[in-house]
Amino acid sequence: MGKVMAKAFKIVFIIFMTMGYAQASDIEPGKIVGGKQSVLPDWFKESFLDITEDLEEATESGKHLLLYMHLRGCPYCYKMVEEVFKDSAITETIQSDFDVVAINTRGNEEVTLREDLVVTENEVRDHFKVTFTPTIVFLNEQNQMVHKVNGYRSIENFRYILDFVRTKSYLKMSLSAFIDQQKRNIYYALRDHESFESITDLKSNSDEPLLVIFEDKFCEMCDMLHDGHLKSPEVIELLEQFKVVRLDTDSDKQIIDIDGETTTAGGFAKKLGLTYRPGIVMFDRGVEVIRIDTMLYSYHFAGHLRYVAGRHYDEYPDSVYEYLRVYRQPILDSGQDIDLSK
Repeated sequence: MGKVMAKAFKIVFIIFMTMGYAQASDIEPGKIVGGKQSVLPDWFKESFLDITEDLEEATESGKHLLLYMHLRGCPYCYKMVEEVFKDSAITETIQSDFDVVAINTRGNEEVTLREDLVVTENEVRDHFKVTFTPTIVFLNEQNQMVHKVNGYRSIENFRYILDFVRTKSYLKMSLSAFIDQQKRNIYYALRDHESFESITDLKSNSDEPLLVIFEDKFCEMCDMLHDGHLKSPEVIELLEQFKVVRLDTDSDKQIIDIDGETTTAGGFAKKLGLTYRPGIVMFDRGVEVIRIDTMLYSYHFAGHLRYVAGRHYDEYPDSVYEYLRVYRQPILDSGQDIDLSK
């Protein structure tokens, strides 16, 4: 009787597991949502993607050439086009001083970057080391890149960059020095956060994940960071895996940077070439792993933190997005959607 019962139990167990597997396999996979597609302004240059030719025409008109590298469905590209390029306070400046050529970073059209360099659109991404979309590259009359913008920029922030390039100020100073001369106080008080630690010797904390936030009184996006990401339970939990330091780049207080050099917060930001505020740079084992120098929505922001906190860069050293493609699959398989635009 015992053997019969055991056999019956085994049959029931197999049926149960089979039903469970069937139910699991019946789950409808989640979707990637939040992608947005905008129509590019009709005043963008109709180009055959011969950049040498486009550059000659721009130079003849006394303009710089602006390469707008975008991705279909990219919510940051949508925001940049709709808020900055189309009918904004700086649209006229862009049209009058720049010829704009759009390049699809996943496209297959041929692009002549130089007479001796012909690549496809998606290879342009590697040539200019594109990590975010949109990426905007400014070229001078010698076909040299004079500035590159990673990701979305607000109207006010992009205005500084346009003025920096169109006045050829890049010939005599850095963008950070130019901005220092131009910007106005719009962020009246630096705000505190429970995760911030009072650390002035960054070198002494270099063996563990270290997240440094650079702010100043000119930071138009800092309130958005504090009211958004820094109030997210997911982000707060991730920040527990870092030493988190907020630096005021206007302060003359001395710090020891990640390389053990005595400097100030502003000097450290300049050493890193960081002009965006709030700029976030993540270090681990004494070296910079990744930085956030653009506006990111929640999924990508948390993903960047997770990439460093979990040291996933060891397995996916080429790109955080390579890691995110793997990370997202179990989420989608469980039936959950991932929204890229919140």
